Amino acid sequence: MIRHHSLLPRNFTIMTTTKTSPEKKEKKNTKVIEEKNTEKSDDNSTLTPEEILKMKKKEAKIQKTEEKEEKKEAKVKKTVSKKIGGKRQIQKRNPLKMHGKKYRTVEKLIEKGKLYESLAEAAELLKKTSTVKFDASTEIHINLNIDTKQSDQMVRSTVALPHGIGKKVRIVAFVDDDKIKEALKAGAVEAGNTDLFTKVQKGWLDFDIAIATPDQMRELGKIAKILGPKGLMPNPKAGTVTSEVGKTIEELQAGKVEFRNDKQGNLHNIFGKISFDAKKLEENLRVYLVAIAEAKPSGIKGQYVRSITLSTTMGPGIHLNVNTVLSGLK
Repeated sequence: MIRHHSLLPRNFTIMTTTKTSPEKKEKKNTKVIEEKNTEKSDDNSTLTPEEILKMKKKEAKIQKTEEKEEKKEAKVKKTVSKKIGGKRQIQKRNPLKMHGKKYRTVEKLIEKGKLYESLAEAAELLKKTSTVKFDASTEIHINLNIDTKQSDQMVRSTVALPHGIGKKVRIVAFVDDDKIKEALKAGAVEAGNTDLFTKVQKGWLDFDIAIATPDQMRELGKIAKILGPKGLMPNPKAGTVTSEVGKTIEELQAGKVEFRNDKQGNLHNIFGKISFDAKKLEENLRVYLVAIAEAKPSGIKGQYVRSITLSTTMGPGIHLNVNTVLSGLK
């Protein structure tokens, strides 16, 4: 509702706004700029020559920094992407330039597209594909046809390799006071309960495997958030929750390996060293693959293992023929 002027109080004043034309605005802006320039000139006239030099140096520094930033941005734009037809295309690196000379020479030993059917042949070839100076580890990578969202399709267990993995394992035992001596004699790095819990809570994690007796699992819940993300939490499926402390420590040090699928349904494990004989590597591989076959979940239909790849540390992959290798295990 709009009130009539007669109804408004006497003290009330109506504010009227007048629109200024763009030409008048431009004139006002030019006047303001001229006034600022005259003020600057007046300020410079009052400054000494030394102060004027300082001002010029500062301005020159600011210009240089701005130019450097512009150059950096231009370099980033060139290296990251190119705009072609309005679409952003990321520059692809040449795969041949990504690896060194040693890798490329070793890669030639492996036939492209070939699926190796014999474990003995693959083990012998694996010893020739090391590209590093140190005693490289031999790795196995398996892709499984499982649904990781289903709890009944999780693949997790342990296997005792006959020749071990060629690596010293640091074991920690969460046990009662009466089993501390047994754990230390078997080869545990640390053994205890309350003192060991507080040590881990403070950030000590200098160990590879943690085992515990069933009565200590309730107390282990306090440090589960620390051990869980690192994959160090004792688990009955992995055989790390046991009352036979000494026996399990000896088995782990002898070469007992835990395998567990990741979120993508893959298994990654070490089964030896390059310094091992080809026969030892073959025997370790055979025992490992038998354990994988036995750990097949009942809910899986069709093909269980999709692919098997062997490699050394930082070395090229050797692909195996899944059907022939698994059938040869029986």
